[in-house]
Amino acid sequence: MAKAKSVIITCAVTGGIHTPSMSPYLPITPQDIAHEAIAASEAGASIIHLHARDPENGRPTADPDVFMEFLPVIKQSSNAVINISTGGGLGMTLDERLAAARRASPEMCSLNMGSMNFGIFPMLDKYKDFQHEWEPEFLAMTKDFIFRNTFGDIEYVLQDLGEGHGTKFEMECYDLGHLYNVAYFVDKGLIKPPFFLQFIYGILGGAGAEIDNLVHMNNVAERLFGDDYEWSVLAAGKHQMGFASTASVLGGNVRVGLEDSLYIGKGELAKSNADQVSKIKSIVEDLSLTVATPDEARQRLALKGGDQVGF
Repeated sequence: MAKAKSVIITCAVTGGIHTPSMSPYLPITPQDIAHEAIAASEAGASIIHLHARDPENGRPTADPDVFMEFLPVIKQSSNAVINISTGGGLGMTLDERLAAARRASPEMCSLNMGSMNFGIFPMLDKYKDFQHEWEPEFLAMTKDFIFRNTFGDIEYVLQDLGEGHGTKFEMECYDLGHLYNVAYFVDKGLIKPPFFLQFIYGILGGAGAEIDNLVHMNNVAERLFGDDYEWSVLAAGKHQMGFASTASVLGGNVRVGLEDSLYIGKGELAKSNADQVSKIKSIVEDLSLTVATPDEARQRLALKGGDQVGF
């Protein structure tokens, strides 16, 4: 596998997992999301991964109108690649999850590569006081929840957004089997190189946050895909920076942001997404590596370009 010439930093600005009561710094409104995304780009992120939230109560929303309140603002003030989630919020239908991407026709979208148990209910043991009724209910329901991403669902997304819009994907692999799901669609010709794998660790229901799992998945991906792919790593919570640092050393790319961790250090909440981007950029540069520009990311991932989007 060819080593990355520079490290692509993705920043996942708000996500659909953490709730407003967990941090006062979690961006909720379109204005806050745009501000955080632009600042993260200025700090060194080449790719901005975006969800939307109901500005009244912070609940994840699939409403394309909400996305369109911040997507053009980010584009006007940043050269970053804009990447729209198709994971949405837990419990949304597939068509709800795709609605914003269909409207916006972005350069990139996330694509979850398999169905899985997705348990965030243990956070109920950590947080007791909630601002909104939906928050504890949302966490609790994941004890009996399957995050659906069937082969039919994945094929539908690849055809709808990939073939229909020229969108490329951040293929989210929470476990070893998800790599083989990618290989299946590569063999069918629905995923074409160069493609972008995002290895994910520390979500209950997926691969645990152990470096051995990262090394093994990286080795399997290299056997399956040779030089046809780029890979990146995100790890939930306290594992974020350690896994990102390890990925950089191994020749991969990294993802940070308040979607994945609310913290900047032990017991210290991150006050912005840019703080996390700045920290991983500093680590990368201290390792004598360089950080990719948005245009370098576009070239390496064969993206269609920011002038080809629908916003």
